[in-house]
Amino acid sequence: MASPDRPSPPPSPARRLQAVLEPVIPRIGALQRQRADVLSLAQGMVNWGPPAAALAAAQLAIGGEPAAGLPSPWPGRPAVADRDRYGPMEGDPQLLEAIRRDLVDHHGLDLDGTALLATAGSNMAFHAIAQVILDPGDAVLLPVPWYFNHWMAVQLAGGEPVAVDAGWIPDPDRLEAAITPRTRAIVTISPANPSGVVIPASVLDAINRLCARRGLFHISDEAYAAFVHGSVPHASPGRLPGSGAHTVTLHSLSKAYGMAGWRLGHASVPRQLLRGLAQVQDTVLICPPRLLQPAAAAALAAGPAWCEPRIASLAPRRALLRDAVAAAAAAGLPVALAAPLDGAFYGLLACTTRLAEEPLVERLILEHGVAVLPGGAFGLADGGAPGQVLLRLSYGMLAGPDLERALQRLFAGLKALAG
Repeated sequence: MASPDRPSPPPSPARRLQAVLEPVIPRIGALQRQRADVLSLAQGMVNWGPPAAALAAAQLAIGGEPAAGLPSPWPGRPAVADRDRYGPMEGDPQLLEAIRRDLVDHHGLDLDGTALLATAGSNMAFHAIAQVILDPGDAVLLPVPWYFNHWMAVQLAGGEPVAVDAGWIPDPDRLEAAITPRTRAIVTISPANPSGVVIPASVLDAINRLCARRGLFHISDEAYAAFVHGSVPHASPGRLPGSGAHTVTLHSLSKAYGMAGWRLGHASVPRQLLRGLAQVQDTVLICPPRLLQPAAAAALAAGPAWCEPRIASLAPRRALLRDAVAAAAAAGLPVALAAPLDGAFYGLLACTTRLAEEPLVERLILEHGVAVLPGGAFGLADGGAPGQVLLRLSYGMLAGPDLERALQRLFAGLKALAG
């Protein structure tokens, strides 16, 4: 007991948080702020902003004048009372209808038995799902490489994230072998972060049927659904008849629509989860921000026709990355792409090095002015060979000379540090 004249130490955070994975993006961001000229291949964003119709819809919601020639996805001007007051937990009807049209018309989802929920980004949707489906000690299978925020969300919900080495394209048999009585869900990401791999429809369908057969949820993260560059098309497992009872489909406006900072996403969820999701959403968010909902509906109305030319603009950057890796390898640097650049806007670079990945990443930032993410943040402990590490490179934010300079810095740094 503290004496009257000696105060107790200040209270500390809960001990359980010590077991939760440390977020990598804030850590890399803090390193970047130590050097003003850092070029970032780290954070997963694009370098375009939202459709003009989304900006106009937001302006109209604030109380500005409608932009000439731009159709409104919201009938009339949103009433000030609607803008300023709490709305429905799952989102306003106009936004939910825009989401429904997008999921049915552009992704082919079977929404029978499902409910729609608008959230502050698809990360929040995953967090809410984890809170609703997990009791303490329940397990979620995350094929390696996994997305770090998924891992953290399972931990924060009191669950156990289970890494499954199922291959770049997850093998359903290996996933099934990892199922235990405590398993509640299997997560897939396609196109994948961090690898860029696009999982074939037949594999996603097999995983979805496995989940149905074993009484599990299939959580399908499709934030990069529009970013497909190879011969394998994106296909949502939520399109399968009857999949709605056990499939969670996550989408985001952050990537294709350039709205990362707007924090808008949505989920198609089995209807039996809606009551629990209402408990979580009402506690955390109450309702999706009403000022931004018309902008989200306007972006979805712009649709793939607006996104496609912007996504196509990534092709020269992808070629630049591929050529830079090939040139560095030809010059004797022990580097190679670990997976094909078929989806998203990432490349996984395998590099043989004398340094562990954490000091390597830190020195690349501070000494060479280029930021990347360590593969360990995605469960990739090594590249499969002694001394080999994996680094995730994002080519979504930089283009032209900036991307060229970033790659030059990267390979000069690796030459200096990795030998």
